[in-house]
Amino acid sequence: MTKTATKKLLIVESPAKAKTIEKYLDHEYRVLASVGHIRDLPKSSKNAIDIEAGFVPHYEIIKGKDKVVEGLRHAADGASEILLATDPDREGEAIAWHVAMALELTKSKVKRVVFHEITKEAVREALTHPRPIDDNLRRAQEARRVLDRLFGYDLSGLIWQKLRYGLSAGRVQSPALRILVEREKEIQAFVPEAYFVITAELSTKTGVKSVFTCAIEPKTAEEAAAILEAGKQGEWQVMSLKEEAVSRAPRAPFTTSTLQQAASSRLGFSPSLTMRHAQKLYEAGHITYMRTDSTNLNAAAASKMVALAQAKFGARYAGAPRLYQTKSKNAQEAHEAIRPTDIAHSSAGKTPAERKLYELIWRRALASQMVNAEMMQTKIIARYSEAETAPDFYVRGQRVIFDGWLAADPAARGEEVELPKLVAAEKLSLVEIKSEGKETTPPNRYSEAGLVKELEKRGIGRPSTYAAIIKNIIDRGYVEKIARSLKPTETGEIVSDFLVLHFGDYISDTFTAKMEDELDDVARGELTYEKLLKKFYGPFHTAVASKKKIPKITNLGPAPDNLRCPICGSPMIWKLGRSGKFLSCGRFPDCTGARLASGEVMEGPKETGELCPDCGGKLMEREGRFGRFVACGNYPKCKYIKRDGSINPASDTGVKCPICAKGTMIERRGRYGLFYGCSNYPTCKHLIKNKPTGKICGYSRTPADGGTIAGPCPHLMMTGTKTIPERCSDRSCPNHNPHKLLK
Repeated sequence: MTKTATKKLLIVESPAKAKTIEKYLDHEYRVLASVGHIRDLPKSSKNAIDIEAGFVPHYEIIKGKDKVVEGLRHAADGASEILLATDPDREGEAIAWHVAMALELTKSKVKRVVFHEITKEAVREALTHPRPIDDNLRRAQEARRVLDRLFGYDLSGLIWQKLRYGLSAGRVQSPALRILVEREKEIQAFVPEAYFVITAELSTKTGVKSVFTCAIEPKTAEEAAAILEAGKQGEWQVMSLKEEAVSRAPRAPFTTSTLQQAASSRLGFSPSLTMRHAQKLYEAGHITYMRTDSTNLNAAAASKMVALAQAKFGARYAGAPRLYQTKSKNAQEAHEAIRPTDIAHSSAGKTPAERKLYELIWRRALASQMVNAEMMQTKIIARYSEAETAPDFYVRGQRVIFDGWLAADPAARGEEVELPKLVAAEKLSLVEIKSEGKETTPPNRYSEAGLVKELEKRGIGRPSTYAAIIKNIIDRGYVEKIARSLKPTETGEIVSDFLVLHFGDYISDTFTAKMEDELDDVARGELTYEKLLKKFYGPFHTAVASKKKIPKITNLGPAPDNLRCPICGSPMIWKLGRSGKFLSCGRFPDCTGARLASGEVMEGPKETGELCPDCGGKLMEREGRFGRFVACGNYPKCKYIKRDGSINPASDTGVKCPICAKGTMIERRGRYGLFYGCSNYPTCKHLIKNKPTGKICGYSRTPADGGTIAGPCPHLMMTGTKTIPERCSDRSCPNHNPHKLLK
């Protein structure tokens, strides 16, 4: 037998991971990848699960994975030992088991190894401690998969019958959608209240000015005017001054949730994008495993961070290694927080985005092991009268006395405001006093980071599921992204309302969080797979069956009286179509008059005079969720769609495309919300997220800025946020975040 045939075989999920690990093993092992999952439940068959036999799942090889399985079988036949080194979580345990089953490996021939970082030391250490596949972890993951299939299959089928074909529900996606819809209803029901903010600019004898804010906010203009008049007439003085030294402790190193939140707020990354970049960093051996809810650090890594802090910033910045209390009650403390595998490397990653994410992780990890920052907080209260009826005017300040851990993570520093040195009873001069009328604002919509935080707080889902939950409800058309906010669509609101009305108990926070706890019990061996599923499915199946007789919801309520049928003039009603809510004649099917939600007359499908290149059928112009489009009239048998963009783009900005110089930037709507793309699509596929201003960036870029551009940046400027009204549309350009340039 050849030397290659007697090699040990190590199987991982990712080809990139396999390539990294093979470098560490000096050709002792042949390292191959399963390329993710290789078996799964059939997509559309309820018979995939034999309920009567005890919820036995019937798996099949995933389409397109036959060659992968064949290659692994061939390699396994000649291997002297087979080790499964899939990811160190329940999903990784399940993949290892599926590989063993698909390759028909005996328990005596296959072993499981686990490491939380892909370094030579960690991999070699793991190889010295092989173990059997953990059946409890595998069964917990299997229970999750089967639960989701049973929940989605039964409930989605009912929604198809009662609302519209093609809709879906999910065990964790539906609670997430409900949270967003509840917030949207709070916003819609919000009644703003008027109030006035009064500020007084006061000066010391030496001419140092500060702006003080009135502690009360009058509800009427008359009350505000009375305070203004009294302030103009009064004699201002300092009533009290309080300085307090406070200590600001560093935050714990990142978990999956906190990494997604920080990457969203600081880098503008979506949770799914964050996890893709983190996966690349992990597979290249730069960071520890990125799906974790533990804030634990191993002692050796923490000690190295302390040593680096001392070497980099000085002895005063380094103390004893810190331990952090994990908030999640089900966190696996054997896991670690997300940290660099080698803290000495302050930069890593192949792309600018990967390097930015790595730097974020590096700074957070290093800062977590440094000493507290010392701050001086000051609050000064002044009045225009010593009378008790006179309101307080205050000003707050903060300055850093010792930066401590902020030296490693300066972006967390905040704004410093240093106030003048004053004493109690000191006289002040009024420079200006004014009032500004305002209104209370509704609660903000959730951002992706905000929803991740909320899901974690309520116990819905687990670290590996947050990004998938958000991606799923966006892909389904239940939610759209507006700037960084998540807004439920009309379809999303209708589906959520239906589920809350008929299955509120099953999409409640309590039920969903309890189910996650019970899955954890299965993972610990404290609850059996079959008992968990039997306890859930019996009552759930009965609940779904009890709703079979409710009538189909075709009438979502009457339309405004001024929107009459364009054909017969009869009253119209709201209905749910594939593109969301629309207005239908109340006499349908006798009359087919219809309008869009905006009130415009809805035109039916029109023949274009062209033939389908796939089947020869007639091409039809139709109305879709993203505007009008051309598709084959033989749908659904033929699913051809003409790829020439929207027939009637919402608006042409008139701004020339900087890439092809032929088209103009057109406002379009996609599954992720509004964007602006070149009218020369598909020849030119240039697009930007926000509305172009018409200006070219022109920032003088250097190779150090990342990307391939050197010299004046040729990309368009686009609208930004309140704090950044305008920014470059190219993420790799420093002018994409002008705040950093100012620093």
